[in-house]
Amino acid sequence: MQSLSRRGFLRQTGKAAAGVAAGLTILRDRKSAFSANDEVNVGIVGINGRGKSHMSGMCGTDGVRVVALCDPDTRLFESRSKRIEDKQGHKPKCYADIRDLLANDDIDAITVATCDHWHALATIWGCQAGKDVYVEKPASWCVFESKKMYEAARKYGRMVQVGTQSRSTPEVRNAIARLWAGEIGDVYMARALCYKPRRSIGFKEIKDPPEGLEFDLWLGPAPKQPYHDNLVHYNWHWFWDFGTTDMGNQGSHEMDIAMWGLGKTLPVKIHGVGGRFGYEDQAETPNTQVTTFEYEDGKLLVFEVRGHYTHDESGVKVGNMFYGSEGWMAKSDGYKGHFGRRGEVKEIEYEEGELPDVGGSGEGNNFSNWISAVRSRRRQDLNSEIRGGALSAALCALGNVSCRLGRELRFDPDKMEIIGDDEADRYLTREYREPFVVPEEV
Repeated sequence: MQSLSRRGFLRQTGKAAAGVAAGLTILRDRKSAFSANDEVNVGIVGINGRGKSHMSGMCGTDGVRVVALCDPDTRLFESRSKRIEDKQGHKPKCYADIRDLLANDDIDAITVATCDHWHALATIWGCQAGKDVYVEKPASWCVFESKKMYEAARKYGRMVQVGTQSRSTPEVRNAIARLWAGEIGDVYMARALCYKPRRSIGFKEIKDPPEGLEFDLWLGPAPKQPYHDNLVHYNWHWFWDFGTTDMGNQGSHEMDIAMWGLGKTLPVKIHGVGGRFGYEDQAETPNTQVTTFEYEDGKLLVFEVRGHYTHDESGVKVGNMFYGSEGWMAKSDGYKGHFGRRGEVKEIEYEEGELPDVGGSGEGNNFSNWISAVRSRRRQDLNSEIRGGALSAALCALGNVSCRLGRELRFDPDKMEIIGDDEADRYLTREYREPFVVPEEV
């Protein structure tokens, strides 16, 4: 079958959805099923930081062949290619531009471990190109992107898994099932904590990008701006154009578990406060945040970031606590049930089949679970399917909007719109830079 050229792919990503769908129908049908013995050819997009974990995870999953690597920092190609060659006995093809990778018809699926601001576009383009996608947390940079990623996954029938890997952790899955079974009564509040000391990033001077870094590609959907060393490779997290604060970074795991345990999605009220305390540096985002999310029935999700030295709470520095009418649970002791005024621990035994189904197959780690679903073509097998990941990312984004504006927001979860606040509503999306545009119609 004739493959889709980069020029053709780029042209199609700018077209109306009907045209894109028509151009990819044959490709999608050809990749609709894998036999048990078929290798799944994977391309890894973003090969620094978390991308190295993707490389190890894919190389460690049976029936997977890593055939391509992609990153705008071409300085990484030699060392990362050698990693794959040492593990799998072959050198992957390397691309600076994701559009070139997606035009390769031999690639069945991609994993995305880029900066946050690239997650949505890489996922949507991947779906449009007929690839299944594993995308790191947070799934999106803003609420609009969460909507469009979900729509793209459904429209193109792709298996899209989000890197909120706690949904594949047996201990967490068991705790959620016990909460849903009513072990601690009616759960009225969840708390998510991210107490991670972060050092000052200092100040870096504006200068030309280093040779080998295609900085325009690195910027992608973000506004054009000058280069400095605090952007590449990690400290981009603390700049609004690229990152999502520690609420979306580490906190997205805990926010996802909190939302899951409450059995909720998006709230009707959001109130966030915070600031950057303890030092002055080049970063823009807060290192300290407290955000309250209120649901229509009055139940609460509270999230807190402490970016300086602090004590733990109930043995938790990074994790979750749940409060119910009969008791409470916390991550620190393996989500044991604590009951009564004295918090007496009681371990309740359940018969097989007595606990409710919390979604997904529950099998494998997040990577192997995704590959199993790529083979089965059953999205219900995915432990961390795009719907949940997109919603928890949107939750983080809403908390950041409230914090940035310094006021409570009222939100319509059905329309995914902020009510009566045009300024805040504009923060639900961004002005995309051509040609790196998350489309209105996917």
